[in-house]
Amino acid sequence: MKSSNLMVIALACLLAVPAVYAQQASAPAGSTGQCKDGSYSTQATKKGACKGHKGVKEWYAAAGASAAAAAPAAAAPAPAAAPAAPTANNAMKAHTMPAPAANAAPGGGPGMVWVNSSSKVYHCPSDKWYGKTKHGEYMSEADAKAKGNHAEHGKACTP
Repeated sequence: MKSSNLMVIALACLLAVPAVYAQQASAPAGSTGQCKDGSYSTQATKKGACKGHKGVKEWYAAAGASAAAAAPAAAAPAPAAAPAAPTANNAMKAHTMPAPAANAAPGGGPGMVWVNSSSKVYHCPSDKWYGKTKHGEYMSEADAKAKGNHAEHGKACTP
């Protein structure tokens, strides 16, 4: 009875291994893990790697490090351009913002700002996010400030 249970567990493990490797193979180059929201991280450590992204779903760094240590250096061809390792300066750049929508929401105009209702940030007409975030509305800059919103990067709109 025990040996049949062990066989079932061993078979399940063997069947799960290709799925893990397939997921790692589809990850962008240099990724160390995948977050629960589907984004990827290049953080060197698991701690805080998917902060703001619902946590870590899969961590590849330990598997990648042991595989790299097991393979001799002479057997693997040298990559043409190795990606830069994350540093303190670019570690926060691992998660990129999505591109703004192609077309701005209808409305707006002179003296109006676009207020992103999710982030409480308002965008000026010259900003790439003006009228293009998922949730928001147009209003005057004074109204936006009165409702507790703030300018993007603290830069108020120029008249």
